[in-house]
Amino acid sequence: MPELPEVETTRRGIQPFIKNQSITKMVVRHRGLRWPIPEGLESIVKDQIVHRIERRAKYLLLHCDTGTLIIHLGMSGRLRVLDNDDNINKHDHVDIFFQNGYVLRFTDPRRFGAVLWTEDSYEHHPLIAHLGPEPLSDAFELNYLHQRAKGRTSPIKTFIMNGEVVVGVGNIYANEALFMAGIHPSTAAGKISKKQLAELVDAIKKVLEKALLAGGTTLRDFRKSDGNPGYFAQELHVYGREGQACLRCQTPISSIRQAQRATYFCSQCQPD
Repeated sequence: MPELPEVETTRRGIQPFIKNQSITKMVVRHRGLRWPIPEGLESIVKDQIVHRIERRAKYLLLHCDTGTLIIHLGMSGRLRVLDNDDNINKHDHVDIFFQNGYVLRFTDPRRFGAVLWTEDSYEHHPLIAHLGPEPLSDAFELNYLHQRAKGRTSPIKTFIMNGEVVVGVGNIYANEALFMAGIHPSTAAGKISKKQLAELVDAIKKVLEKALLAGGTTLRDFRKSDGNPGYFAQELHVYGREGQACLRCQTPISSIRQAQRATYFCSQCQPD
């Protein structure tokens, strides 16, 4: 599933090609995504200019004259910038044509993504209104996390992956941040000291910033690529390394299941 750094890199990749460009045509081949693409959207967006491309959590926001296109990549979706609409495949669900000749194509084999429209402020959209702060923003800081964690009995890994607490901390980055902060993933969120929470806030920011920096190398060839930055080449300390030696202390990495997701940790560096 594309995580926050991958979605942000996608935003940066498509922006040079579609910002301040007028939409000349939209072609919808399959409306049956996670939420159906609205009927008549093609005529709504025609001749509108995409003034800004933003990201909120894992939603891409294309701000137009009278509203905002909300795009979510789901579990398998990707966006590509093409020179034309040739070579259409069965999972290419939406093409957006621009005045400069480029085509923005939305491909989603599993159809868990979304292409929606709102004429109201996107912050009030039901998919976005309840979301927590961005992890790299000033709003995500120690006092905020400490207040949200008070009295919570849920495991800290599940807690930080809750989009109502903080957005965009996916499974890979949650595992890595908890290792960096020395916190066992099963520890109840409300039992973690303020000092450890401060280390966790710092670790989340560092892990995501590292991923974003690594993603910058994909931008130059974005239009020529498959439109999917994938998981960035970076040294993962625990994720996917069950049974291998911890890079810090040589203890074999352990693995458990939490909320149907694989969790990796070092029992020595992250004591229970």
